[in-house]
Formats: sequence, structure tokens, C-alpha cells
Amino acid sequence: MNDAFHALGIRPELTDALRKHGVTLPTPVQAKSIPYLLSGRDVFVQSQTGTGKTAAFVLPILQNIDAREQAVQALIITPTRELAIQITEEIKKLAPAVGSTVLAVYGGQDVEGQIRKLKGATHIVVATPGRLLDHLRRDTIQLSRVARLVIDEADQMLDMGFLPEVEEILRQTPASRQTMLFSATLPDSVRRLAKQYLGEPADIRIQGSQITLEGIKQFVIETTDRAKQQALIHRIEQDRPFLAVVFCRTKIRAKKLTEALLAHGMNVDELHGDLSQAKRELVMKRFRSADLQILVATDVAARGLDVEGITHVYNYDIPLDAESYIHRTGRTGRAGKKGTAVTFVAPKDRSYLQRIEQGIGTALERRSADLPGLAPSGWREPDADGPKRAGKTDVKKDGRGRRAQARTGQRADSRQQRKGDERSSRRNENSKQGRGGKNRSITCKGNKNSGSSGRAGARNGNLGARGRRGR
Repeated sequence: MNDAFHALGIRPELTDALRKHGVTLPTPVQAKSIPYLLSGRDVFVQSQTGTGKTAAFVLPILQNIDAREQAVQALIITPTRELAIQITEEIKKLAPAVGSTVLAVYGGQDVEGQIRKLKGATHIVVATPGRLLDHLRRDTIQLSRVARLVIDEADQMLDMGFLPEVEEILRQTPASRQTMLFSATLPDSVRRLAKQYLGEPADIRIQGSQITLEGIKQFVIETTDRAKQQALIHRIEQDRPFLAVVFCRTKIRAKKLTEALLAHGMNVDELHGDLSQAKRELVMKRFRSADLQILVATDVAARGLDVEGITHVYNYDIPLDAESYIHRTGRTGRAGKKGTAVTFVAPKDRSYLQRIEQGIGTALERRSADLPGLAPSGWREPDADGPKRAGKTDVKKDGRGRRAQARTGQRADSRQQRKGDERSSRRNENSKQGRGGKNRSITCKGNKNSGSSGRAGARNGNLGARGRRGR
């Protein structure tokens, strides 16, 4: 028997299942939440990902499932497909212990296949808002027997614009339900949602920034936009991570970086919203089994990502605020293990870095890129005129100066050549006037040799110009 979980009120069947999966001690969020949830009370929990919050709501749900009743008794709403799959897999590890069943419902899958599965005895549904509403409108799922409802990653859910969908789903569940709201941060939108739909909840706060970042080695690599890709490759080759997540700000940047890393011979793939669901699932399956070493991902696609063995997080594009930084960094160092988070910072990113450091309450260690053939960092602290890229401005100025000087010399030579041509033409005129009847033939010869005369004049003019410059 798992005494620590048993003391919280968890049944022996579930504590034994936890022990088989190597879980013996509850995390702080589990220790604080489980007693309230077993008593049937609503909860409002602030906790970062990586603190064990999934088990905090899954264990009480499983303990209260009536396996004899063939109806959806618990609903878990998540913002992304990947998180829905992840939670479903965690439930599947424990559900056989109590004879319950679970189904993930999300977009990108065959809706007819989901409909067939929903006709069976499904006790727990883990769903994204859009696909769940699709089933509700088709009348292929019934929520009238839902006794427990979880809104996971509520801040991300509302950031993605799902508030109307979430509210519509809540309206179609019984008012007597137990509601659990979990969020990494507490913006005003999340507070309003909790106030409107939770009844006198237990307010549980886990100091996520301390828990998530504890045991994670964090530092900044000072570089430039131009050198960033090479700096990342150099860092990965130095670190030799077991599993790593590289964060990019956009889908396009993730795709381009993946191509560059592949060309460098790295075991890498991408994860973002433009991939088909089948491709996303295949990528995650390979990453979880360590067949894939490096995952290049956007923030939304990797939200709530929980993969055992991630040793490194690389912020290729700097997060825009401390909350995003904590979410990204929390992919490593999970469940008390060690991890490393590296953030690449160009001069233009200084304001974001300052915002992150203020948000997490600590200054991050600075390191140079140390790339072969480059200056130690290619980056200077800003002076009164603002940030500069080391040496770049002077090189450009020198280059423009040389080109400008060359153009000036060419214009001078051209002017002297025109003057020489004019003098040669005047000599020819004088010659024609002094020779009478031979003027026409001499003029014709002069025309044939005008190029030669011009070149001679140009040479004289150029020598004259050089002579004057010499003086």
C-alpha cells in the first residue's frame, strides 16, 4: 500500500497502481488539492505545469467513477490536442484499477470513429472545446450525467479565444457538478471565469515559479540574429542532450529551423499547428519513445507537454514575458529532476530579457556564444546610443567609404577624358582650316582614328589629373 496517498484518502487499488508506476509521494499540489476534491468541493488551483496537477484531479475523478453506469461522468477540457492525448494516456495507466474507461475527443481525428466510440461505455471524456461542441451539436455526446468537470490550463484556454466555447459547454452540464479550474497564471479573465462558474471554491496557490525553476540550470547566450542558428547548433553539439525542446515564436520559423538542423545531420522534427493530426501524433510518439532527440515547437503546440527525460530546453526565440518563460522552462526539470534551459538573446531582445528577469525575480547568467571564427559574443552592452553589433558598423562604413572614393576617382577620370577629347577636336578643326582641298579626306581619317585621338587625349587628361593631385 502507498501510505502517503492512502493518508490523503486514495483507495488501495489506485495507490497500488501508482506504486507500480513508481509514484510513492504526492507533490504539494496533490497534497493540497486531493482532500478538497474527495470531499466534493470546487477548487481554484494556480499551479505550473510539471508540478503533478494532472494526478491531482485524475485520482479523485477515478475514485468517484461508478463503473456500472454507462454514461459520461467526468469531463476534462484542455486547450490543445497534445494535452488532451497526454492526459488521456495518464488516465489509461490508472483506469483499469477501478474498471473505468476514457476517450480523447479532439479535432483532426475521424469524427465518425469518435461517434462510434462514444456510443460505448465511456466514463471520462478528455476534449478540446471545438470538437466537443461539434459532438454536442450533432447530439452524439450527452453531458447530463457529468458530475465532475475540469478546466485545465485555463489561462491558455482563454488566451486562445475559447471563452465562448467553454461557457457554452458549461451551460450544457448540470449545475450541481463539481468544477475544478487549474491555471498556471491568474489573469483577470481567469478570475472572472472562476467567480462566475465556481461555487465557494478552495483557493489553492502553488508558487509555480519557484517549483518549476528549482533544479533547472538557466543561462543566456548573447548572440546576434545572424549568428543565432550557428550558436544553437554549437550549443546542442556541446550539450549532447538526451531529449531537447527548441522553442520558436512562429510556425514558419519552426519549420525553417527544423530544415536547417536536419541539414546539419541532427535527429529533429517539428511540432506546430500546420501539421496534420496524424503527423503530430507520430512526432509525439517518436519523441516520447526517444526515437526523436530534438523537437522544434511553437508555444501553443507544446503547451502542457509532459515528456519524461527532457534534459534541455532551448529558447531559440526569446519568450515575450515571464509567464511564457516559466511555461517553456517547465518542460525540463520535471518531478524533481535536473534540467537546463538556454535562452538566445540578440541586442533587440534586451527589453524582453529584462521583463523575464523581473518576473522570475532573478538575473540570468550571461554567456557568450563562443563560436569558432567569431568574436566571443558578437554582442556589446549598450552605450548611450543604444545596443550595437560589435564591429559591424565600422566595417560597413569602411566599405561604403571605399566605394564612394572609387566612384569619385571614376568621375574625375571621366571629366579629364572629356576635356582631352575637346582639345583633340579643336586641333582637328585647326588642321582642316589650314590644308584646303585635303580637308575632307583628312577629316575622314580623323573620324576613323577618333577613338585613338580620344584615347590619347584621355591619357593626357588623366596624366594631367594625376599631376595636379600630386601637386
